[in-house]
Amino acid sequence: MSKKISAAVSHHEREIAELRADRELAVEYMKAAMESLDNPDDRAAGLLALRTVAEAYGGLGAVAAEAGISRETLYRTLSAKGNPTLKTLLAVLKAVGMKLSVESEHPATA
Repeated sequence: MSKKISAAVSHHEREIAELRADRELAVEYMKAAMESLDNPDDRAAGLLALRTVAEAYGGLGAVAAEAGISRETLYRTLSAKGNPTLKTLLAVLKAVGMKLSVESEHPATA
């Protein structure tokens, strides 16, 4: 008696599909990722999150081409040990339809 095993969708694939389907979720996901880039102990998570968003919004090859860098450079830059330049970070964000913004770390009190 043989059992048919259905193909499971990986967590990563599901995450990409959810980010692709919900732009606001992708923006909030990137906001959290950008905050983690500021912490050396959490930087890898932020870079991998940016990589996931790049996969969701065109794939790494298309995002690399749009950003004007090689796919290999993008893979290396958006790895756990990556260290993107500001130019590369801005280009990748632009390629996925986002931009960098700044806000006060300490909200003004009335």
